[in-house]
Amino acid sequence: MLSIIKNILEGKKDEKPESPGDPERKKHVAAGVLLLEAAHIDDECTEEEMEHVVETLKEKFELTADCVAELIELAHQHREEAIDLWQYTNHINQHFERAEKLAVMEDVWRIILVDGQLEKHEDHFAHKLASLLRLSHAEMIDAKLKAREQMDASKI
Repeated sequence: MLSIIKNILEGKKDEKPESPGDPERKKHVAAGVLLLEAAHIDDECTEEEMEHVVETLKEKFELTADCVAELIELAHQHREEAIDLWQYTNHINQHFERAEKLAVMEDVWRIILVDGQLEKHEDHFAHKLASLLRLSHAEMIDAKLKAREQMDASKI
């Protein structure tokens, strides 16, 4: 399964014809890479951040725990091999609706804010990601505020 997903993302053709789920897997991996990058951007991925990544992927894409584990493994591999995030944000720009891109931005902000601290490089990453996703500054700030409200509400 992982090799099929990896081949798809690398643009390799398998002997089997592309199944209808393959474009969805590409979307899942692209989003997974961005969420993992948000969790690791401060060079310290906490257990709480990783749990949030898992729950976000599970809920966002309605995946089983096993599928999420495979997705995270593949996303980790792609993140480590990637030179930059452009290929993932480009895929998202081509295949996500604006509302979906805004939801990804909110997800990223929740992961960044889950530890209660906002460091400079996390903020920089969020701004850079918003730009790569072709979101306005106002949309990025709105996503941040929504994420903060959701984090505050979950603490009650």
